[in-house]
Amino acid sequence: MDQPGGGEERKVVTSTKAEAEQKGSGPVEDRVQYPDPITEAGPLLDESSALDENHIEIESGKSVNALNRSKKSVRWSQELVTESPIPRTMSSDDHRSSPYVVYSSASANDNPSSSNFKNTMETVKDALGRWRKRVGEATKKAEDIAGNTWQHLKTGPSLADAALGRLAQGTKVLAEGGYEKIFRQTFETVPEEQLQDSFACYLSTSAGPVMGILYVSTAKLAFCSDNPLSYKASDKTEWSYYKVVIPLHQLKAVNPSSSRTNPSEKYIQVISLDTHEFWFMGFLNYNGSVQCLQDALEAHNLQSV
Repeated sequence: MDQPGGGEERKVVTSTKAEAEQKGSGPVEDRVQYPDPITEAGPLLDESSALDENHIEIESGKSVNALNRSKKSVRWSQELVTESPIPRTMSSDDHRSSPYVVYSSASANDNPSSSNFKNTMETVKDALGRWRKRVGEATKKAEDIAGNTWQHLKTGPSLADAALGRLAQGTKVLAEGGYEKIFRQTFETVPEEQLQDSFACYLSTSAGPVMGILYVSTAKLAFCSDNPLSYKASDKTEWSYYKVVIPLHQLKAVNPSSSRTNPSEKYIQVISLDTHEFWFMGFLNYNGSVQCLQDALEAHNLQSV
């Protein structure tokens, strides 16, 4: 099928070749010839090709229309938007997931919603509360002991001498077999007399504070210095332990007190029936000594009534 305008194009190509042969030095065949885009492309699209394009356009139009008609609204599944509870049971696959996982059966009492579990939690809370209270009390006692120890060492004329004296006294107690044995060796006692307690402290004297031990028994209060003290007798220097003995039936009052300017300096005033006063200070266990002395006085007063 002839295309319109095809003859004219061929004539133009022929004349161009002739002119080239006349101007060139060699034949046209020896030169490089580039294919003409029009002549080499072949015949133009025929009617069947045009029909095919129309068919493609129609089919694509149908596809677009079909796509528009096939659009649907998206809805979330109710199972996806609903919050599922935490599973309380484990499947068999979970048991086989790891060889290191071990499951043991739980009793009904271990259920957090059971009354036994709640009672157990209350018991734990009470125990923790009591433990916290005891820790607080122990901390307070430790602070008191630390303060009393420091005050005890400061009461003496020399801090180093007081510390060494306290160590020497502890060694003596261990060597002699305890305070009970030392008490009976130091003071005269009756068979039925029992030692209640003993306290390290100082006794105030005109020569200064004397470090020693205050004993409280069922019959008397007795103090003895840790070391012998020197005194003059007939132009001679003698050494002896400083002792104080007050029978309970001669005891009138036990008065705890402290310094107004320095509350850490605590004292115990002991008054006899004949109005003699003795001042004890620098206790390692001040509260315990006050309680023991007051209990001894009260017990004797009850017996005498």
